[in-house]
Amino acid sequence: MQKETSRVGPPKSWWTRIPPYGLAFVVPWLALSVWALPGPLHTKPLILFLAAVVGVARFLGTGPAIFCTVVSSLLLDFVVFDPHFTFSVARDDVERLFTFIAIAALVGGMARQKSRAEIVAEQALRRMASLVEDSTDAIISINSEGVIESWNRGATTLYGYESEEAIGQDISLITPLSHRKEYLRDRDGLSRGEHPDSYQTERLTKSGQVVPVLLSVSPLRNQGGDVIGLSTTTRDISAQKRSEEALRRNEKLATAGRLAASVAHEINNPLEALTNLLYLAQHDPTKADKYLAMAETEVGRIAHIAQQTLGLVRDPAAAAPLNVAALMDEVLHLFSRKLESKQIRVARSYGPAIRVTGYEGELRQLFSNLIANAIDAVSTGGTVKVRMVQTQEWSNGFRCGVRVTIADNGSGIAAENREQVFEPFFTTKKDQGTGLGLWVSHEIVQKHGGAMRLRSWTTPGKSGTVFMIFLPEKATVRESSVA
Repeated sequence: MQKETSRVGPPKSWWTRIPPYGLAFVVPWLALSVWALPGPLHTKPLILFLAAVVGVARFLGTGPAIFCTVVSSLLLDFVVFDPHFTFSVARDDVERLFTFIAIAALVGGMARQKSRAEIVAEQALRRMASLVEDSTDAIISINSEGVIESWNRGATTLYGYESEEAIGQDISLITPLSHRKEYLRDRDGLSRGEHPDSYQTERLTKSGQVVPVLLSVSPLRNQGGDVIGLSTTTRDISAQKRSEEALRRNEKLATAGRLAASVAHEINNPLEALTNLLYLAQHDPTKADKYLAMAETEVGRIAHIAQQTLGLVRDPAAAAPLNVAALMDEVLHLFSRKLESKQIRVARSYGPAIRVTGYEGELRQLFSNLIANAIDAVSTGGTVKVRMVQTQEWSNGFRCGVRVTIADNGSGIAAENREQVFEPFFTTKKDQGTGLGLWVSHEIVQKHGGAMRLRSWTTPGKSGTVFMIFLPEKATVRESSVA
């Protein structure tokens, strides 16, 4: 394969250098013309010719500047200094002439260096502007009043507005009503020297569609270092959210599948009783009403079990008041067969009515995932402790809520794995687990505006794991967790 070589143009011919050198020749004559005019500059010829050299160095380069210095020196010697129109000069003028040449060389070099620095800075600025303009992310700048001042091509793709439509408009143009305070929060935080992390939120498109996005902010400062606005980089994460929602649904189905054996066992008992009662009602008409009433009770039990199972995959549209103690009892009941088969003792420490406002199906899945993990971790004859208490979250504005603690005396989680247990697809169960259970559980807690902590020990004889979940009294949905 032949190597591809970059095409290099032919060397510059001598005639391509005429224009800059021609200008370098003309500029000293212009300085001489200004000197010849009556006025204050007539007594300061060196300043005029020095300005000519600086200008040529600044705009035409080093070579023309040297040529301009030579021409200026000749004009000073031949025209300006006595005697005129001869190249013979007095000793004092010789010193002035050499001083001029030295200063011209120094100042001309400095001017050229500044010119080169400005060219480099301008090139860097152009590259940066090109990167911003061509970025697929939406990059915009907003002043301290919340007015949009710049708008790149990625912003047009995401929001649907052309730059002419968006620039000069308030940031509320692309911000849903529920997120209007985010700009003020970010601006004030940056003014205090804080560096906020990227966060998930929502933005509004021209068509009125609300889009989930990942938002990063950085400060815009003036020469004094004061924050005069902020720049935002926004990325559409709709596809990521759809993928996460699909994973959540798959995990719900997997949870329901893991409970299938327990559900079948629970349904089998009332079905068997129902079959017997219908048989008795057919063969003993005198007591048929009694048997049918009992059969109706058994049908109710079957319906209740079915509703509990459906609760794992169905969710109400809005949060509702619920009894988390009763919900935990139902989950433990569904796992009763597994608990009995491993002879695991369950120690419950909570009252009959502990209430929060939340999503029943998701909290049922949360408790199911944690109880299932505890059962898998505990050896035969082990213990699982479940504790609930009404409390306050001291670290976050003294919010009232419920703290749920689920502890086991199983093998524990190794220290190197504890940071990863809430990541999707991470599992220590090899082929048995999906690696989604704790990730989904953490997302559920975040959706309710709560917090989830983990502590674990692997010391033989003192091993175990504790999950502590705080659920606020009312679910304060965090947008970063909502699909």
